[in-house]
Amino acid sequence: MISDESKDHKVIKYQSRKSTPLYPECKYHNSQQCIMYCNQCKIPVCKTCLASQHLSHKVSEILKVVNERKDKLIKGRGKLNETIYPTSQDIASDVQNRINKLEKEYEDLSTAITKHGEDWHREIDNFLIKLQAEVDETKDTQLQTLQKHLDEINKNISDIKNEIISIERAIEANDLSKLLRVKSHVHMYSNLPHKIAPFLPKFVPGKVQGEKFSKLFGTLSSSSLTFDEHGYSMKSSHKCPETGSSSPVKQLLDEPEIVTNIDTGYEYLINVACLSDEKIWTRGNDSTIKLFNINQGSLLKSIKTKSGNIPWDIAVTKSGVLVYTNVSDRTVNIVKNKKIENVIRLHNWTPRGVCGTSSGDLLVTMCSHDDKHSKIVRYSGSIEKQTIQYDDYRRPLYSIYTCITENRNLDICVSDNGVKAVVVVNQAGKLRFRYTGYTLAPKNKLFIPVGITTDSQSHILTTDDNNHCVHIIDKDGHFLRYIECGLREPVGLCTDINDNLFVAQWRSRQVKKIKYLVRCINV
Repeated sequence: MISDESKDHKVIKYQSRKSTPLYPECKYHNSQQCIMYCNQCKIPVCKTCLASQHLSHKVSEILKVVNERKDKLIKGRGKLNETIYPTSQDIASDVQNRINKLEKEYEDLSTAITKHGEDWHREIDNFLIKLQAEVDETKDTQLQTLQKHLDEINKNISDIKNEIISIERAIEANDLSKLLRVKSHVHMYSNLPHKIAPFLPKFVPGKVQGEKFSKLFGTLSSSSLTFDEHGYSMKSSHKCPETGSSSPVKQLLDEPEIVTNIDTGYEYLINVACLSDEKIWTRGNDSTIKLFNINQGSLLKSIKTKSGNIPWDIAVTKSGVLVYTNVSDRTVNIVKNKKIENVIRLHNWTPRGVCGTSSGDLLVTMCSHDDKHSKIVRYSGSIEKQTIQYDDYRRPLYSIYTCITENRNLDICVSDNGVKAVVVVNQAGKLRFRYTGYTLAPKNKLFIPVGITTDSQSHILTTDDNNHCVHIIDKDGHFLRYIECGLREPVGLCTDINDNLFVAQWRSRQVKKIKYLVRCINV
């Protein structure tokens, strides 16, 4: 190689062989390498091409262009490896989890429908037995009456036959004394027995009409699939310190902050409901429901209940309509344009807690007139769609004094003051868990839940009047944290769209606005 001077060799170490670039050969000039790159034509060029065809074009050294391209490819590969690929894996895992969850929820839904059908079958069977028993009883009574009547007629026939025989014998004997002794009872037997005509009861079947039947049995709410192209966030190599999640979420503040206090002017304050991030409804121990501006603390509106009695609970629906329950006249009422309308009127039950759902339904907790039973009923307008009362073992789920809310995962959450627990069932009404407090409560007293709400992270928050705090648990019932913030006798509470917490305090008459979540930002 060295002795042949006709060859232009470039000698490098064997270990460095990959560091020597292999220039592309020119397609137009054999044996010439393209060491330049024409930025205008976007092609590699050799010296001859440069001098003849690309003289006026802007060119760069091909090594510089290649290195820039390599840097872009390396960055692209890094993004693919570090973010896009793992994010795609997470998305696939998330979709698979959604599939698994959806299958489970549909299974629960089918189970609930089947169970409801079994309840109907049981009621129908019991009703059939009752009707059949009435038929059998009526039949036995009428048959016994007719048989007794027949026995009387047969006895008369026997008596008549015996009298005929006696008369014939007296006539044939030609015995005057015997003839004088025989008496005829023709006049008695001429009175024929009364006629008994049985009338059967008639069965008039009720008409089974599809639409009416479906309303009686229960209906399915509408379902949908939403497609959000921005629904997923890119995975980052930095995670939230508390949750470990790679997507932006909100984490609990170490020290919740009081943003503002609002004095409501009631003798005792009981509940609060968010209309928007600027307005809240409140109710106390009188018949007035008040609307306040949050930032200014000013009273915007006052509404008197239709009955003039104290409302038991207030809530704001998905469409922003105020709804309240009234124990005295057993009604659920909505307020539209200053007009109050009874949407639900109960007879043997008394409404307690109420909340609106994401589907536009109303969930109402209620107790029986004798205060021995309690249940939840889902309404679409004034039509009953679902009843939740017992667990799988036919044990009551709830006591009498209950507040209610719906979580983001469609679980139904109830703070049950009577059994001193938060009771959570899924959308189909199947019991998920009971939360009975945490042993390290601030005052270490008995857990007595009152108000209840949820937030965008599916946390469940409930006031603990006895320990002067708010409990925060996750959607599966695990304790996360207390909020104290100097609270005294907290009762009602709610959250706004920005996850600010509003707590109504009994004696102080104040609503405290508290910030307890902060967005966890991926860097």
